[in-house]
Amino acid sequence: MAGQRIDFSRLNIMGVINTTPDSFSDGGRFVDPRAAIEHARRLIDEGADILDVGGESTRPGAARVDADEEIRRTMPVIEAIRRFSSIPISIDTSKPEVMREASRAGVDLINDVWALRLPGALQAAVEANLPVCLMHMLGEPGSMQQNPVYNDVVDEVRGFLKARLEQAVHAGIAPDQLLVDPGFGFGKTLEHNLRLLKRLDVFAAMGYPLLVGISRKSMLGQILDKPVEQRLFGSVAAAVLAAMSGARIIRVHDVTATKDALAIVNAVQSAE
Repeated sequence: MAGQRIDFSRLNIMGVINTTPDSFSDGGRFVDPRAAIEHARRLIDEGADILDVGGESTRPGAARVDADEEIRRTMPVIEAIRRFSSIPISIDTSKPEVMREASRAGVDLINDVWALRLPGALQAAVEANLPVCLMHMLGEPGSMQQNPVYNDVVDEVRGFLKARLEQAVHAGIAPDQLLVDPGFGFGKTLEHNLRLLKRLDVFAAMGYPLLVGISRKSMLGQILDKPVEQRLFGSVAAAVLAAMSGARIIRVHDVTATKDALAIVNAVQSAE
């Protein structure tokens, strides 16, 4: 079953499927492909517009896994979803080998926290001929939260994304195939994250669809003083703020609640 082309002109909810044992929010729950596939069905029933499947945790301090292991974790899930649904599927990966396998399995989007900086990733993305989301990350997952420093976080993140967009276009990726993500929690303090959220309009104004992922993240835990499983309301509030500031894709764990909240946003934005 072929996937659908993603409509970036409207607001999309991206449901998260982590097939990892160590993701910060639901690590271990969907390591078994059968559990991940059932979770995919549940997210579709709840109204997700896109499914984001990942096989390597990128939480602060996470250990790297090799491409073979990432493929082993993700491909059975992607192939199974594609058999029963045409919903757009995103592969959350930075590795060229995984990009190629996912492309063959029928994904519709590459979501890369390294912004195609790993060796061979840029060429693999060109060959896949799929939309690509380029995310900002200061450092790498193992150490990114160890005292991240910026002179001006908004200006520096925007400058990084602009440079990566130019590199991607120069390599042969069409501009209308590119998205941007400021990378909340990836080498940023709470103050950095809040500044980025307050100035999301800067990134929306770059002229590329904006993806935002704040769901259940530690920045919410710091504000609310609540553990990851009690951050639903904060996650929904962040999603509303992001949507009101121009985000086109909101990456979340809790689809139902987010969908209701964003329906209000859509109604307000569509009002005469």
